[in-house]
Amino acid sequence: MKNGATFVNIDMLENSKDKTRMLLVEDNGGGMDPDKMRQCMSLGYSAKSQVANTIGQYGNGFKTSTMRLGADVLVFSRSRGKEGKRPTQSIGMLSYTFLRSTGKEDIVVPMIDYEKNGLNWTRKLRSTFADWNTSLQTIITWSPYGTEAELLEQFSSIKEQGTRVIIYNLWEDDQGDLELDFDADVNDIQLRGGNRDEKNIEMAKRFPNSKHFLTYRHSLRSYASILYLRLSDAFQIFLRGKEIEHHNIVTDMMLKKEVTYRPVATNGLPKDSNMVADVTIGFVKDAKFHIDVQGFNVYHRNRLIKPFWRVWTAAGSGGRGVIGVLEANFIEPAHDKQDFERTTLLARLEARLIQMQKDYWSGNAHRIGYVGARSFRSPETGRENSPEGSPGAQPSPGHSGKDYPKQRNAGKSYSASSKKSGKTSTPFSCQQAEKSARTKRSAGSILHGLPDTSDDSDSEFVNTPSLSSKSHILNAHRKYFQNENTSLATPASNGTTEKERSITKSQLAEPNARSNVDGHSIDDHEPVIKQLRDENASLKERLLIVEEATSQELVMERDKVKSLTERLEDLQRQLDTANKEQEALIDIFSEERSRRDEEEENLRQKLKEASNTIQELLLEKSNAGRKGQKV
Repeated sequence: MKNGATFVNIDMLENSKDKTRMLLVEDNGGGMDPDKMRQCMSLGYSAKSQVANTIGQYGNGFKTSTMRLGADVLVFSRSRGKEGKRPTQSIGMLSYTFLRSTGKEDIVVPMIDYEKNGLNWTRKLRSTFADWNTSLQTIITWSPYGTEAELLEQFSSIKEQGTRVIIYNLWEDDQGDLELDFDADVNDIQLRGGNRDEKNIEMAKRFPNSKHFLTYRHSLRSYASILYLRLSDAFQIFLRGKEIEHHNIVTDMMLKKEVTYRPVATNGLPKDSNMVADVTIGFVKDAKFHIDVQGFNVYHRNRLIKPFWRVWTAAGSGGRGVIGVLEANFIEPAHDKQDFERTTLLARLEARLIQMQKDYWSGNAHRIGYVGARSFRSPETGRENSPEGSPGAQPSPGHSGKDYPKQRNAGKSYSASSKKSGKTSTPFSCQQAEKSARTKRSAGSILHGLPDTSDDSDSEFVNTPSLSSKSHILNAHRKYFQNENTSLATPASNGTTEKERSITKSQLAEPNARSNVDGHSIDDHEPVIKQLRDENASLKERLLIVEEATSQELVMERDKVKSLTERLEDLQRQLDTANKEQEALIDIFSEERSRRDEEEENLRQKLKEASNTIQELLLEKSNAGRKGQKV
């Protein structure tokens, strides 16, 4: 390329003066001539390219970004000769240490230029040689390089064009360690502190398809690999001697779905054909392990602005594992390129992404082992079952969504259990509940000795006396059961027929029929026992539903508190950073204002002195004329 860079190199250097670590960023782009170099290092200057679809067209916030990483920065840039001009190379220093240590009231950015004559580089003066030499001596004194030769040696890595930026006196954390960690990985530069989570680092080793989600906050290599949506094969990024492999998050997805989003124009004008975003949404390939990975990577003109934007915060596991990628060129990014401007278009996009994620989750969650949020315990198996497709779904490995019944309330669950026993029933009323309780107490001594045939381990019938004990108990209450006017009716026994309560001849004739010593079969009491057990199971189901609802509310509140806490911490970090930047800018602008005032005062003084000199010269000329006339 003539002007565009084909590579960027990021590395660590050592300061030869004090042996501290420095950060290097260099490229082979078009470089900067002396004028552009001064514009780059001047406060308040911004030149944004209007060429569409180019990387870096909005600039990289040179002053803000470099001063955030370290106190001082040294820039080397070489530019080809254009429009008949000779090639140039420049060296500039923006040093917070220099300004504070020397007590400068104005911002001094020492800068020196060279011009190529034939095969040699000669000094290029913008004012006087004294000014040029003063700038050189300032750079030598406050930079990592002690001679002009050492400074010029830095251009050896730059061929015909390019820029080399060295950031030194890197900032430290509260423990006195560098904020940048160069030791954790020899091929990476990482952040210490809150952005680093050891648990996520370990999870990234186990779940490679979720690695970028788990590491992009603290790893430069991870973040840089997804920084651009598309990357030309001719462009390379090297980090500490090893190339960064470009990664497209779409390759980490399964069950992908393409959705086209066309926002509605806010000004009532016809829709712009460029106002469209193609969204790719799907499950991360590690979603089957039910890890909490989700969010949308939103790009603007090929550059990542919001990584893994979590638009839907649901209670429980809703939305878990769903990731997406889109390029939204119709929304303006913020000045720091870490977010978008809060506009109506952004709010509409956010609402649409939430709906996309909910729709995708409800239609596909069961395919990776998630089921509904409201679970209940089956009376037959004792296993907790849930309906599929609920936003608050819970993981159920090894079971598909179709294996689970879809009762959603107590009434339906109660009806289902009653129908299975061959009877019809209705939910409890207060009178029926009291009657059922009396029935249980009346028949308690009779039913106490019956064997337990239910699969429910929570059955209240647990003791099994001997056969003689059973017979004695049944004889004592024979008339109670033979009395047709006495009923053991329960809310679930209204449909029981006389035939079910009578002892048939065929039953008495069966040799294997269960009977007591008087020949009475106890099989005719099975419906009552079964109904009581169904009632017990129904009450347990209701209790479980209430407990589950309470548990879901607690989980929801806990997730909300966690989300708000994380958001508060993130906002606090942003506020701290903004305060630091504001203080630095206030100091810089104050010093700039003082410098301008002083320059203005100096100019006024010089103007006054020049005026006085003119007056004196005129007076001398007048006196000389008078003397001549006298002679």
